[in-house]
Amino acid sequence: MEKETKKEAFRKYLESSGVLDALTRGLVALYEQNDKPSSAIEFIQQKLGGPTISDYEKLQAEFSDLQIKYDDLLLAHQEKCGEV
Repeated sequence: MEKETKKEAFRKYLESSGVLDALTRGLVALYEQNDKPSSAIEFIQQKLGGPTISDYEKLQAEFSDLQIKYDDLLLAHQEKCGEV
């Protein structure tokens, strides 16, 4: 019986936090698509407000570029501080 109580508590938690509604809206939108997307997961992620896989990859590349620039600037700063 304890297992059922935990399940019910978790279901209520999902319902009260809006998770069930958000997932339902995403699944209904996917169902109503005439031309089904090639990636159902990516479609649902977009409906939930998350980045697409390509957006995520672009952000990773941008982060890497910025990390390199930061490291270069930090090194230049340290070298300048050492000259004073």
